[in-house]
Amino acid sequence: MQENERVVLIISTLLVLFIVVALIILFTVFQKKKNSLVEEQKEAKKRFETEIAETQIEIREETLRNISWELHDNIGQLLTLAKIQLQNATKENINDVSETITRGLREVRALSKLINPEAINNINLKEAIQLEVDRFNRLNFIDSKLLILGDEKEIDKKHNIIIFRILQEFFSNTIKHSRASSLNVILDYKEDSIVISAEDNGVGFSPNSKKEGIGLLNIKKRAKLINAEINFTSEKNKGTTLKIDYKI
Repeated sequence: MQENERVVLIISTLLVLFIVVALIILFTVFQKKKNSLVEEQKEAKKRFETEIAETQIEIREETLRNISWELHDNIGQLLTLAKIQLQNATKENINDVSETITRGLREVRALSKLINPEAINNINLKEAIQLEVDRFNRLNFIDSKLLILGDEKEIDKKHNIIIFRILQEFFSNTIKHSRASSLNVILDYKEDSIVISAEDNGVGFSPNSKKEGIGLLNIKKRAKLINAEINFTSEKNKGTTLKIDYKI
């Protein structure tokens, strides 16, 4: 009887020790996985913040280029015209001089919105796109239109910056390379998502051409950061369409 009790005691002790060791191992593995997950989250957050900073810099650089073009091609011409009109001013054409100066003031006010750093750091997507569309039309770069559908919804400001930069890259390619005459943008606010499409009627490209001139890889990388879906459709000589599906 005592022998049986000793056996039971030994088995019980071993069982308890096994359970304790197993729990310690499980706890250690869990803790390592938890620490690894925390590190991954920290790294992901760091990468996201780095991407946001780089995106803001790119938007500022693009904005400065835009301002340079406007000062040279638009405001400079208006001021030159106003100077000539003033040199030849009469009672009959003084209203023309006034109108030219008024147009110049409007252009300066439009530029001031682009210069403001807070406008870049706290981008309102609808207003930012409208400013781009207005600029394209004002400088006769391309016939541009923005259509708003649904009720505007607030989204993360940093996500706004990423979405706007994606669109800005597409716009830049359209202006510089597509030889398009029109650009149509639709901002569609749905119940649980925002769907943005931008379409030009330019030269397009073949889907099988592996063309990356429009920064496709960069656009996809940025879309992934905010869990947005990106879709490009293009046909040679029939234009290109970019569609962004962002879940709120």
